[in-house]
Amino acid sequence: MHRIPTVMALAVALVTLLSGYAFAADASLGPVNAKYYGAWTLIPPFVAIVLAFMTKNVIFSLFIGVFSGCFMLESKGFNIYNGIVHGFLRLSNEILASLADPWNAGIVLQCLAIGGMIAVVSKMGGAKAIAEALARRANSPRSSQFVTWILGILIFFDDYANSLTVGPIMRPVTDKMKVSREKLAFIIDATAAPIAGIALISTWVAYEIGLIRDGFQAVGIEANAYGAFVETIPYRFYNIFILCFIIATIFLLREFGPMRKAEMRARTSGKVLGDDAKPMVADEATGLEPDPNITPSIWYAIIPIGTLIVAAFLGFYFNGRDVIMAGSDAAIIAMVKESPLSFRVIQECFGASDASVVLFQAALIAGILAVLIGICRGILKLEQAVSIWVQGVKSLNITAVILLLAWSLSAIIKELGTATYLVQVLSDAIPAFLLSSIIFILGSFISFATGTSYGTMGILMPLAIPLAYAINPEHSYVIMNIGAVLTGAIFGDHCSPISDTTILSSMGSACDHLDHVRTQIVYALSVASVTILFGYIPAGLGLPIEIVLPAGLVAIVVLVRVAGKRVEA
Repeated sequence: MHRIPTVMALAVALVTLLSGYAFAADASLGPVNAKYYGAWTLIPPFVAIVLAFMTKNVIFSLFIGVFSGCFMLESKGFNIYNGIVHGFLRLSNEILASLADPWNAGIVLQCLAIGGMIAVVSKMGGAKAIAEALARRANSPRSSQFVTWILGILIFFDDYANSLTVGPIMRPVTDKMKVSREKLAFIIDATAAPIAGIALISTWVAYEIGLIRDGFQAVGIEANAYGAFVETIPYRFYNIFILCFIIATIFLLREFGPMRKAEMRARTSGKVLGDDAKPMVADEATGLEPDPNITPSIWYAIIPIGTLIVAAFLGFYFNGRDVIMAGSDAAIIAMVKESPLSFRVIQECFGASDASVVLFQAALIAGILAVLIGICRGILKLEQAVSIWVQGVKSLNITAVILLLAWSLSAIIKELGTATYLVQVLSDAIPAFLLSSIIFILGSFISFATGTSYGTMGILMPLAIPLAYAINPEHSYVIMNIGAVLTGAIFGDHCSPISDTTILSSMGSACDHLDHVRTQIVYALSVASVTILFGYIPAGLGLPIEIVLPAGLVAIVVLVRVAGKRVEA
């Protein structure tokens, strides 16, 4: 009888603590904490990544990674009680803060809305019809992978939209052609951020240009930031080489490392997933085959997905235009008024838009249209259509949980100063010809550990431009090192199991997340090695880019030809 008041008292105490505890990560404390904790700042990402590979459970691993960081921040030295109790409270608040962030909330809602739309499209037979239509052209492992690559290139304007759109469309085709889910996930992931990062118009451009402009102003360089961004594209060796690498593996039909094992398993046994694989898709995503009496039509997929893409383009423009017109930059406002459809204005509007909100709105519009098509064509009743949409939303709940934990880990890492510590340790005594290579490596370490390419660019760019300008003020040298920052961040993010784009690629392809990371990382590291040896080092020694870039592309083809072994049908 005495236990009930005790339990109630504990519950009341816990609720009181929770209600009075509203701290969220403070990134401004990073430099101070980096000095205080030193190498211990690496513990949270290290714990999350190691546990992910040991337990093969991403949610558990991320949870423990976030808690370890919260424990460090709240233990106040060696106060274990504070570390455990307040660490748990901090963890819950970090998750709440991640969900409360408008950008993050938009991404989560976008994922759920696209899941609902894809479910309705699948149930109407649209996905099946697209798969059958593509199968007539994508009638072999080679052609099915090539069509996937082409679709990835076409959806260049946003990496999230790429990951969430290409996978559901191509998965039935590649499954039929016995292409492993691991290879599908790799193609999706390697054509998402790499192409969005170098596209002349995308949701990345404004952020990258803003960083370049701030860096130029810091050292007194008077140059057009967008022009400088365009000049960096030939020096974005990893982005270019990884796109070429995919083509080489497709047309030579050669693979190596864990990816070859996955491809041989799929080709010989038809198992597109490993026996112990846990695909990143819930049970709700299955059972969405159309009824036998329904005649599938490609228009049931083309119209909603086409609407998604068109609505996203229009949304990027008008949302960004509203932001610009409400701003204080008179020159850009005048340019928008005078030439509203010029290339430069479109680029500025895309860059200023809130991509997460726009993509959610576009996905919602496309989902509503898919439901209306199903009802008007007599395929689905209203109640059934809504139920299927909700079923599709539920199928991506696990992705939302993983994203929230990944963002929480990123916030904790920022407050601990992990990135600041890595910069301090790895950026001393740099020879001029190796600066771009070291910046590339440093960016990849930070991006891999933090799971964010955006954050890595924001950390390194203010350091890289002044450093490069101090060593060699020549314009091409500075441009090369800017390119190293941007592409190094993408490489590390590409490898990281806690990166949101890596997670979304696993989800879009319905692949086991850790199998995706395990097979992809070998390829990413191989391409990164070519990036340094045939890209940044020769360019750093003064070799013209007109020679360096073709030589690197040849090296990529030779790598696949020599290291890869043919995957026979």
